[in-house]
Amino acid sequence: MSGEYKQRALITGATSGIGKATALAFAKAGIDVALVSRSTDKLMAVAETVKHTEVDAKVYTVDLSNIGQVEAQISSVAADFGGIDILVNNAGIGYTGALCDTPLADWQQVIDLNLTSVFQCIMGVLPGMRERLSSRKARATSLKQDYPTGGTIINIVSIAGKQAFANWGAYCVSKAGLIALSQTLAQEERQHGIRVTAICPGSVNTELWDTPTVKANFDRSHMLTPEIVAQSILYTALLPQQAVVDELTIMSSAGVL
Repeated sequence: MSGEYKQRALITGATSGIGKATALAFAKAGIDVALVSRSTDKLMAVAETVKHTEVDAKVYTVDLSNIGQVEAQISSVAADFGGIDILVNNAGIGYTGALCDTPLADWQQVIDLNLTSVFQCIMGVLPGMRERLSSRKARATSLKQDYPTGGTIINIVSIAGKQAFANWGAYCVSKAGLIALSQTLAQEERQHGIRVTAICPGSVNTELWDTPTVKANFDRSHMLTPEIVAQSILYTALLPQQAVVDELTIMSSAGVL
């Protein structure tokens, strides 16, 4: 993956868990990475690890909870990084609680981070991705070459987007909405050469289980690892342009959700 058509990816929530593992997997595959999260220090630590693979890695501090600023900030990131071929929307929040006990502010926070921020990230990247693809296609045509790459948007959803769980109501709704967003976007952007994939993992052993908004007592030793999910994301991104994974469900072989 060298030369003019070396791919460039933007990954949100890149400081830990699936996001960090994906950044490392992409870098090992020769994909340049723009790392996005709230914590500059943690982003720098990931970037230092990634740079050992000799790809271009840059950090961008963006708070995706500031919904009104996300589109403009992500658009600036894409422009600064030199264009985006692969967008991995990984950032999000876990939340447990019965629906009848869920305050409106909490509900809105979950919807904002897990769904609306993803929509805004897409809007920040999509115009440039379309333009980048159009330019590459025109150049390849003029040189009588095969059109080598397209654009790929990968949304990290959850099994909770496909199956409802008691006491995970706000989270399940946000993830079900993300599946619908992915499916609609896929239909609209296919004509522009942009592929959209929804990755739906079962429970993954990440820091999500240690956050104050999640109260659950599961055996994490049998969960999927972030690295397993990252390899699936990489596989999806590297598929030939003539193929797309519309939706991928990944479950632990131990039989746990």
